[in-house]
Parts: sequence; structure tokens; C-alpha cells
Amino acid sequence: MFYFLIVLILIIGVLMGITVLLQSGKGGGLAGIASGGQTTQILGARQAPDFLEKATWALGWTFLLLCLITTFFIPRAGGGGSILQERAGELPSAAPAPIEVPSQGPAEAGSLPSANPSTPTAPDVPPTE
Repeated sequence: MFYFLIVLILIIGVLMGITVLLQSGKGGGLAGIASGGQTTQILGARQAPDFLEKATWALGWTFLLLCLITTFFIPRAGGGGSILQERAGELPSAAPAPIEVPSQGPAEAGSLPSANPSTPTAPDVPPTE
């Protein structure tokens, strides 16, 4: 659906650009230069500007509306929510996995657990003087 809306927005954008360029401004504009005044002969002197102006407004509002609707169909990777929602904890994917700490028995005074539990620890030897 997202890609369909993007293609539709592109088509409407091109059509809107064409209608804007065809409109005659106060100085004659591109419509008078490109067609040599044929728009007034085909569509009539009064009907062409009204039609092009209404078409521009309609295409502009459609373009704006489709851009707003497209934001609801943006594919999101990983959960389907925004970063702010994930950080706020509103989405279930935002909950971190609980960290399990292995329980150890009471430690002997002065001894530290070794990095490798299979390696035996050295016995306590009193310091020599």
C-alpha cells in the first residue's frame, strides 16, 4: 500500500507541475509561448484559466492529503512503532529481556570467585617474613 501511494503521489506531482506551467500569468506565461495562443482557441478564452486553476487546487489538495495518509503506511522494521514509543515503554518490543544473575552461595571472607569455575583456587598461604 505504501509503494502504491508513493507512485500515486509522484503522478499527481507531475500533473500538478504541468498544470502550473500551462497557466498564463500576468505577462502571458508559458501557456502563451509554448502553444502560440492555441489554448484560447481550443478551450475558449475564459474557460481555460478557470479549468487550470481548479485543476491546480484539486491536485494540490490531493497531493497534500496523500502525503499525510502515506505516513500511516510507512513500513517500520522491528516492532511497528516509533522510537519515542519504544523508549517510553509503550510497545511490547521495548521491554528488555530480564538479565539473570547466577546465585552464589555465601562467599568466604577474603576469597574471590575465579573467572573459570572449573579451575581450582589456590589455598590460602600465610605470608612469609
